Amino acid sequence: MKKYSKLIIAAIIGIIFLGTFVFLWQKSQPKEVVYNEFTPEIKDLQKSTVVTGKIEPRNEVNVKPQISGIITEILKQAGDYVNAGEVIAKVKVIPDMGQLSSAESRVRLAAINLKQAQTDFSRMEELYKKELISADEYEKSRQTMRQAREEKNAADDALQVVRDGVSKSNASASSTLVRSTISGVILDIPVKVGNSVINSNTFNDGTTIASVANMNDLIFRGNIDETEVGQLVVGMPMKITIGALQDVSFDASLEYVSPKAVESNGANQFEIKAAVTAQPVKGDGTKGSLKLRSGYSANAEIVLSSVQHVLTIPESAIEFSGDSTFVYVIGGTAEKKTYDRRLVQTGLSDGVSIEIKKGLSQKERVRGPQIVADKNE
Repeated sequence: MKKYSKLIIAAIIGIIFLGTFVFLWQKSQPKEVVYNEFTPEIKDLQKSTVVTGKIEPRNEVNVKPQISGIITEILKQAGDYVNAGEVIAKVKVIPDMGQLSSAESRVRLAAINLKQAQTDFSRMEELYKKELISADEYEKSRQTMRQAREEKNAADDALQVVRDGVSKSNASASSTLVRSTISGVILDIPVKVGNSVINSNTFNDGTTIASVANMNDLIFRGNIDETEVGQLVVGMPMKITIGALQDVSFDASLEYVSPKAVESNGANQFEIKAAVTAQPVKGDGTKGSLKLRSGYSANAEIVLSSVQHVLTIPESAIEFSGDSTFVYVIGGTAEKKTYDRRLVQTGLSDGVSIEIKKGLSQKERVRGPQIVADKNE
């Protein structure tokens, strides 16, 4: 029994040894080198770039109050359409104590002057009736009284404006009413009832009551790398795609390229703007209707250059050597192929295919990258 066990163990070891030897022998055999082969094709090529940016209105206006105070009422909300001059909110005035004191002092002084002018006029009127003074002196006295009365009315109005933000004479144009300065859609109302607001002055920009924009006039704003900006021309067509809107695109026309670069992540980039056509193009090429919103992230595809009906091959078949380009033209027989290294002149490349201007005909075949395969496969 022991004799048979030893023979079985020896047989197993022999089989393992033989299998290992066969495996290593197969791995050591030379491998056949196979190449991809390409036939030149006639087709159109275009080189394009994609610019990342966002959609925004061409003109967005921040509406601010004419006086400082507290918001007492908001009549509109974001998304509403407003006409120029339409009231958005109302403000209750909190008067400045210095201005209030000055206005009250002006009213008191105007009242004193008016009372004195009325007294003088009454005296001059009695003298004029008795023909003791000339008509010229009488008219001057009456004119002085009229001026004093007008000054008193002006002082009263000024006090009302400082105290209440509105006077009887300008009630229709009250500065307590915050009105839209343009016609458009309200994009945002960043204040609430009860918020304190201040008007724009020399020391601050003032509180924004609402942002209003014409959403029928939109632009794409983005940045392009300095290596590609030299190929841009104002008026170039662009295709805008928006990540939030699936299977639709918008046509656009480049209208601005910044003359100055800005540094972003260590690279120099130039700002571009393009006018966007609001009517979208669906995936099947038909026109549709869709509402664009301010701030959408978008990508703009710009065709930098293009050629039509040119001879092309895959760019992977090109060998670059300095400023020269070469291809390997296939010759010989099917059993024994030869590869002739040939200088060619290339043109536009779209990253996949490249234009061949000179050195190759459509009837020839070229060698591509090699494919390594086992000979025994």
